[in-house]
Amino acid sequence: MLALLAIAAHAATHAFVGATLHPVDQAPVPDGVLLVSDGRIAAVGARSSVDIPVGAEVHDLSGRHVIPGLIDLHSHIGGGRLHEALGVTMPAVAAVDAIDPTHASIQRAQAGGITTANIMPGSGKLMGGQTAYIALRDTAVVDEMLLCSGPARGVPADAPQRRAQVCGGVKMAAGTNPQGPGGDPRSRMGAAFLQRKALQQGRERLTAWTRWAETPEQKREPMAPDLDGDALADIVSGARTVHLHAHRADDIVTGLRLREEFGIDLVLQHGSEGFKVADRIAAAGVPVAINVLDTPGGKEETLERRLDNPALLHAAGVEVALITDDPVQDSRLLLRTGGLAVRGGLPEDIALRALTLTPAGIMGIDADTGSLQTGKEADLVVLSGPPFSAWTLVEQTWVDGEQVFDRADPAQVRFATGGDAVPSERQP
Repeated sequence: MLALLAIAAHAATHAFVGATLHPVDQAPVPDGVLLVSDGRIAAVGARSSVDIPVGAEVHDLSGRHVIPGLIDLHSHIGGGRLHEALGVTMPAVAAVDAIDPTHASIQRAQAGGITTANIMPGSGKLMGGQTAYIALRDTAVVDEMLLCSGPARGVPADAPQRRAQVCGGVKMAAGTNPQGPGGDPRSRMGAAFLQRKALQQGRERLTAWTRWAETPEQKREPMAPDLDGDALADIVSGARTVHLHAHRADDIVTGLRLREEFGIDLVLQHGSEGFKVADRIAAAGVPVAINVLDTPGGKEETLERRLDNPALLHAAGVEVALITDDPVQDSRLLLRTGGLAVRGGLPEDIALRALTLTPAGIMGIDADTGSLQTGKEADLVVLSGPPFSAWTLVEQTWVDGEQVFDRADPAQVRFATGGDAVPSERQP
């Protein structure tokens, strides 16, 4: 009976009426109507152009603003220990195995308007492991949160040890973070060498799989299992996007060099000195995911962090996303990060895109989320005012047409206003 009630709730039609809609992929719509049915957006437009079905649940949002759900392209929420030290390069370690969907950090992110996140291993190793692309749905099973892009292009889909789908990228790191005290690597040149060596291993494994797939089935010999080798093959084939922790300009350029050598699909994470090499990044067509807020005293790479970095990169033609790196920056402040980027000169429409449609495209999920568009999943946020006003509050967050945060609920508002001491498990 409970299952039937859940299905009925998901099938309900919701009509959000009277708000200013910010679709992202088109101009804002004053006094708009957004229809949601079966968890997807059924219609978007001015009140005069959208018919509200009989029996729909009407939400009067006069004076409010509605934006797509925020997408955090760099997060460590989920309560797990995401820093592992099994080796210098650990491409087969997976963040999904450490995520607790009931952890309070998930609810704090929902309270900040985040509906999708790329949860990553830490940057203490040259290759920290696989990231997890997740939708912040209310569930106790992390598998039900995963956003998967289908079979990988590296290891053949019919290989006996093949994982059926790719549900994330891989975390790599440059700079001082992966330079452990007394261990290897001890320098940036050593770090690049070891990363290059691992990617070469992936290239060799990919070649071996290609030969295996081209061999007639009756003549195929079994290939020995190799978790790291297969994960590296996914990387060099482009099946897994490389999210490279790189603050300094020289580390950024090294990342671009590795991309050129191995053809990896690259995203520069942080890019604090990206403005110094903006033209080179633009020429490579590589996006940069920036956390505008950070602690400048945390590491020497952040000493030249500046608010106009996103604006300067955008002006040079670089695709920019905005991130939290939670817990470096609280997930509840992601929207405010957009306001700071606007203060630094980033146009408001680009700032909103940097929080929604741009990261969706980088993750390969923009056909389903990232903008208020008919047919997409109903991931949306109801705001008390304009998106980048310092006074604006997140009032509601919806994922797949289900409300996951309501500021009017006293049991939920504490996740928006409280500290890290809020209970670590969801409350009824």
